[in-house]
Amino acid sequence: MSDKQPELPNRQTPFSEAFKEFIQADWEPYSTELPSRMPAAEAAVARREAVSTIFPGDRVVVPAGGFKVRSNDTDHRYRPHSAFAHLTGLGTDREPDAVLVLEPTDTPDGPSGGHTATLYFKPRAPRSDREFYADPRYGEMWVGQRESLEEMEALTGLHCAPIDELDEALAKNADATTIRLLRDTDQTVDETVDKIRAEHNLTDTAEIDADVTVRLSELRLIKDAFEIEQMREACDQTAEGFAAVVADLPEAVRRGRGERWVEGIFGLHARHVGNAVGYDTIAASGDHANTLHWIRNDGEITDGDLLLLDAGVELDTLYTADITRTLPVSGRFSEAQRKVYEAVLEAQEAGIAACQPGAKFSDVHDAAIAVIARHLHEWGILPVTPEVSLDKATGGHHRRWMVHGTSHHLGIDVHDCAQARSEHYREGELAEGMVITVEPGIYFKATDQLVPDELRGIGVRIEDDILITADGHENLSAALPRTPDDVEAWMAPLLEG
Repeated sequence: MSDKQPELPNRQTPFSEAFKEFIQADWEPYSTELPSRMPAAEAAVARREAVSTIFPGDRVVVPAGGFKVRSNDTDHRYRPHSAFAHLTGLGTDREPDAVLVLEPTDTPDGPSGGHTATLYFKPRAPRSDREFYADPRYGEMWVGQRESLEEMEALTGLHCAPIDELDEALAKNADATTIRLLRDTDQTVDETVDKIRAEHNLTDTAEIDADVTVRLSELRLIKDAFEIEQMREACDQTAEGFAAVVADLPEAVRRGRGERWVEGIFGLHARHVGNAVGYDTIAASGDHANTLHWIRNDGEITDGDLLLLDAGVELDTLYTADITRTLPVSGRFSEAQRKVYEAVLEAQEAGIAACQPGAKFSDVHDAAIAVIARHLHEWGILPVTPEVSLDKATGGHHRRWMVHGTSHHLGIDVHDCAQARSEHYREGELAEGMVITVEPGIYFKATDQLVPDELRGIGVRIEDDILITADGHENLSAALPRTPDDVEAWMAPLLEG
């Protein structure tokens, strides 16, 4: 359910009967030509079959979620729940307040392998309906032409029904059918299912619903061929966005408040080639790079500083890249900057080398952080030996300068599969088709008295998106250079314009 917007009498415009009659007349008829099937919808068929295998005989309810009020009567830009997008193929702006229902069938080879899939959504209203001209959330005059039932069926390959029929569908055979609900996505659907369960004295359902969230998250651990190609495209477009930022660095320096300029340049590119940015861009210059989630982006960019740019393009299918490069604003690393950068790069190379099918997810972090700890010790910064610091029970001293993990899963969410069980995620094994980040860093805050003066204020992170293959790995973001010499060579012609 979408958040309820306040009633604002001073924002309401009365409509005369003459206007109501006039507004619905003399429009071209809607086209009878149906749209083509979305490629993402084709890929979603096998995913629904997988859900059917996980929950045989059960009704699975996956809401898209609704609009969220940003302020007063203004909504945030809409984005469907990732599980809904994954199982329907519906991405950018689609489909607020819709609900996917997988209904068990008696036919083992049914449309969804034992389930019939129906998309309940709000089709466009006829032009004679008040919604057409008066509804700022759904009206055609306000948000453009929405799909009919037939058009949505053509786009998704799903049987479609009006959202008004959902309650009846959920209540059908409720005494003999287990309802598995993706909770906390649509409050109205939660309340409807709770009411149905109460009427049939069904209790202890919290664990059932929690399991849906977990299983749908784990379903995305292994990417299919369509998803991998989307990830490649997202990485390629992100590399183009990084190049656009570098080309405009002199302008960012000149204008002041350059971090905002960098954020804007990348955001323009992301919005143009895809849906938007996959997460709030981190454009951290100088000491701001040592704040891990620096998204205020209100600082200056100055020649001689490093710019830590952590950004990703999210495509219309909602798959996103997540790449970080630490760039010398002037185009050349100082000796101290290069020293820290090369240590982080060595750590990243060790982490990437650990990205092998059958390896533990945690092996990537362990390989990278061992390099970090060794360099910190060699520089005289780490107060204990690397072995002591790397002891997980009694050590961890190195985490003062790299507090975060080295990797996370990536896909339709920037932190994809985050609800997966620990034994399949943090403690799990890497497998062909997984996409993870490898992103070690070293962060020397300007106020850290344990750090030599020449290194204070330097923050470096290098992050790439790694696909696990049958015999190793593929760096999906390899188009962006990583060695300091290659970074400088790449930046030089871009800065010269």
